[in-house]
Amino acid sequence: MRILIATDAWHPQVNGVVRTLTSLAASAKGLGADIEFLTPDGFPSVGVPTYPGLRIALPNRREIISRIEAAQPDALHIATEGPIGWAARAYCRRRDLAFTTSYTTRFPEYVSVRTGIPDSVGYAVMRHFHAASSMIMVATDSLRQELNGRGFKKLGFWTRGVDTNLFRPDEPAILDLPRPIFMTMGRVAIEKNIEAFLSLDLPGSKVVVGDGPQKTMLEQKYPDVVFLGEKKGKDLSSHLAAADVFVFPSLTDTFGVVQLEALACGTPVAAFPVTGPLDVIADRPIGALDKDLRVACLRALEMSRETCRNFALERSWENSARQFIGNLTALQPSRALRPTPRVAGQSAVQN
Repeated sequence: MRILIATDAWHPQVNGVVRTLTSLAASAKGLGADIEFLTPDGFPSVGVPTYPGLRIALPNRREIISRIEAAQPDALHIATEGPIGWAARAYCRRRDLAFTTSYTTRFPEYVSVRTGIPDSVGYAVMRHFHAASSMIMVATDSLRQELNGRGFKKLGFWTRGVDTNLFRPDEPAILDLPRPIFMTMGRVAIEKNIEAFLSLDLPGSKVVVGDGPQKTMLEQKYPDVVFLGEKKGKDLSSHLAAADVFVFPSLTDTFGVVQLEALACGTPVAAFPVTGPLDVIADRPIGALDKDLRVACLRALEMSRETCRNFALERSWENSARQFIGNLTALQPSRALRPTPRVAGQSAVQN
């Protein structure tokens, strides 16, 4: 099966969408699926207003057509709602071809935080974008319920996984810091709500791994916090393994793959009880959720690192890829004019 995924998020960006798509493609090969990507590579780009360092592609219609038709996909999936995603959507709409999408980023909230535009406007745009999809794949049941309440239809599941060979508890980085070490990792940006963690009165040390537009300001405001910059691969894994608690302060992520990466390193998670942590952590003894993030951080110190690791071992990227491919196979999108009707009893799509 040949699958083409259109995405605005791609290397050298370091985020959950890029890691998810890269891991999906690697795992899909063993399941008889060949995944190619329609990415910003080769297109001119412009900087994103209010977000220094991040650029978006400016695709042209002719090149989009050429790349899609050269790939000759059996299925086309749109992973993001940026210019590449809209261009791929337009191609399919013009040719009356079916396609699937995934909802991975809370753009309405992100745009609202940065511009003041009401998130209701953003959700209207997102509903319009995804309404043409044969299935909107979401990672969690709580997100599915939320989007259903906001008027999104044809919602199906695509869970996430973790590379437990890369993310391991052994060989932790040597951090000469007072214990316990509370660590967060990811894009250092306002929508990640990192300051909710940095402002806490906690024992030991606070560590931030990652880069982003808020980093310089936060370094100046919180001189006692250790900012280690961006880490990748084994270096990232060893730092996650060195932490006593991984703190996930985001209120807007739809899943948070980094939670699974931390757990695979044997590090318990502290977070707010919101979409993502509610689905990954819930009431399992692998972390703590609380509206008071300080309470969650201190309670997470009591969790068993072995239990965290064992939980992550059951969440493989192979299972995630199998579910993704199964969604496409059930719907038979792309090369057909319309997806085949859903058979009786099929549960892939939730209206």
